[in-house]
Amino acid sequence: MPLDRFNTLKSIPILIVLVFLLPSGLLSQESIHINKISSPITFDGHPGEKAWNEANVFPMIVHSPSFGTEPSEISEVRIGYNQEYLWIGARLYSRDPSNITSTSKKRDEDSRNSDQFGIVLDTYDDNENALAFFTMPSGARIDYTVSNDGEGGGGGGMGSINRSWNTFWDVETTRDEAGWYVEMRIPFSSLQFQTINGKITMGMILNRRISYMNETDTYPLIDPKYGFSANLKPSQAQSIEFETIESKNPVYISPYVLGGYSSNWVLNEAETEYLNEDKPKLEAGLDVKYSLTSNLTLDLTANTDFAQVEADDQQVNLTRYSLFFPEKRLFFQERSGIFNFSLGGRSDNLFYSRRIGIVDDEQVRIYGGARMTGRINKWDVGILDMQTAGHNETPSENFGVARLRRQVINQNSYVGGIMTSRLGTDGSYNVAYGLDGIFRMFGDDYLDVRMAQTFETGAENNMFSGDPTFAGIRWERRTDEGFAYDLSYNFTGEQMNPDVGFLRRNNIQGFGSRLQYGWLPGETSKFFSYRAMLSARRYARVSDGQLESMEIAPGTFIMTKTGWGAFVELKYMKEGVEEDFDLSDDAMVPAGEYEFVALEAHIFTPSSKAIGARMDIETGGFFDGNIISVGVEPILNLSASLQLSGAYEFNDIHFPDRDQSLQSHIIRGSILYMYSTKLSASAFVQFNTANDAFVGNFRLRYNPREGNDFYLVLNEYRGFMVSDDAIPVPPAYYNRAILMKYTHTFRL
Repeated sequence: MPLDRFNTLKSIPILIVLVFLLPSGLLSQESIHINKISSPITFDGHPGEKAWNEANVFPMIVHSPSFGTEPSEISEVRIGYNQEYLWIGARLYSRDPSNITSTSKKRDEDSRNSDQFGIVLDTYDDNENALAFFTMPSGARIDYTVSNDGEGGGGGGMGSINRSWNTFWDVETTRDEAGWYVEMRIPFSSLQFQTINGKITMGMILNRRISYMNETDTYPLIDPKYGFSANLKPSQAQSIEFETIESKNPVYISPYVLGGYSSNWVLNEAETEYLNEDKPKLEAGLDVKYSLTSNLTLDLTANTDFAQVEADDQQVNLTRYSLFFPEKRLFFQERSGIFNFSLGGRSDNLFYSRRIGIVDDEQVRIYGGARMTGRINKWDVGILDMQTAGHNETPSENFGVARLRRQVINQNSYVGGIMTSRLGTDGSYNVAYGLDGIFRMFGDDYLDVRMAQTFETGAENNMFSGDPTFAGIRWERRTDEGFAYDLSYNFTGEQMNPDVGFLRRNNIQGFGSRLQYGWLPGETSKFFSYRAMLSARRYARVSDGQLESMEIAPGTFIMTKTGWGAFVELKYMKEGVEEDFDLSDDAMVPAGEYEFVALEAHIFTPSSKAIGARMDIETGGFFDGNIISVGVEPILNLSASLQLSGAYEFNDIHFPDRDQSLQSHIIRGSILYMYSTKLSASAFVQFNTANDAFVGNFRLRYNPREGNDFYLVLNEYRGFMVSDDAIPVPPAYYNRAILMKYTHTFRL
């Protein structure tokens, strides 16, 4: 590509409180009108047809590691549309094509060690939610949703980046001695959007990752001070406009058939022996997706099945609270961000979809249900209703959630509400409601206020009492450069119990804070960023005012431009244990108050390399004892077809004054072979010494096109540390299954 052509490209130009402070709005940003393409495009991964000359051209600039500088490689990106598709074409040049890195063909690959190109679309132009479409030189399809402006985890297993979301779109890639090339076509029927006065306005961010340079280029220019996901933040997107797009409302009907066989060994009621239960399995079900309008989608499901879902990662619980497991089932992941309602904690949420169809770690039949998501006028809407079968002593239940949110005051402020319900056929019930608001006060400062209450069978259910109530307020400055802070207060009553949600602990109130100062040294430094921080929190029990937990932790974070990083934190902690709790059969923590100090460190290698790793270390005090905990997670991308990954976690805890100890090991290993972007096979094994568990999974997937899937799945669960004198004698395995599932999608 001639250099003068590149120079031409560069020149192209709850308690919701009354807020009496006038928040500052975003700087005005003029929308770019996207040109309509009048001539045909041959969809082959070569954006060279005449039609591409009609499309808009967008110049890229470095987002990281050297913000605002010229890209190390030339990119020519064009965007246009016709009546059916949004078209994106990219010529991604490379001075040395041997530097082009392609390490995966996996659907929804989440590693950063391959070259990538993609577009992020804020389809409602609401500065908070977006859809992302990415690819690699291999032609892998990667799509996901962004919610909460890419901030934080979101709780409830519904993080701000949801990679389990899939929709209908296509991509083709090619490469030659000058670089690699991309053609994407995204049906407008796969995008929820709103037409106002004949125009459609969206936010857009373009991304190119150049792996060998650990470089990310974007359009528009986005300041990295907004964090690791800054290049995905809808609030930083460029507004673009389309005209005269006729709404199409296709219906997708996806029946599935499943067959297989499972063998289970179950302990009898007297616990004297294991009984074998062999069960053939033959099931059928149906999913329907209907676009009611261009901005509202209805999903129906009957006899919902999740046979292809991988097993949960094994964990060791070293706390007195419940473990959190993220949602892996695709139906509940889709558009899940709309249902997020945080209850203050990292994972605490008023809605937790794993409450549906899972009882005592066992899957329960889901008869079916419906979900509607989208926008009605200015309101973001999410409604879900599911019916499950009975299981042992748990009756058949109906689960419901309804969520509404809308923009107020400025482009980054919202108010909303949520209701959840869990109704049993035996008359039992648990219902909840919540109100929340997030307000952009000025600059990067945000105020978040929320409250919720729950009511259930057998409780006092006094809505004017604090017992069934959660209330929280938080003020934060969102930036990794300069001075930042996060100040919060949360109250959770004794009878606050969201039975369709996840709450790690109730009966507490307290404050949390984080003070931070960050530096982005600039182009001449070897460091990308470094930060110094001090966090502190103190929570007390509501019932007696006694200490529940306290922590003061100074720390530092550093990251180089090549991708090396480390976080180190020294923690001074006090814990008030109200009741004894067990860590294992051989170790427990008695009730009492404890004071101790521990060091925590996290180290990670460059994610741009074919071989990478992360290490987690904690050492020091642990209640009235001491702990050494080490975790290592290596990943090896040996080629675009073969990926190996693993994890090892070791915990060594001693209570010398009580002569108790605990040692546990968790080992995970996986291998993924990708014959093509359509055919792959994976194997996943786990060992957990804490509960004597071996979990194995093999999965073959053939995905000839979006909506058509064939799975062959083998699962096994067994013990592996069996004592010779165990009574009753354990079986060779507890569960073994082989299943085949085929789904075919019809478009009407």
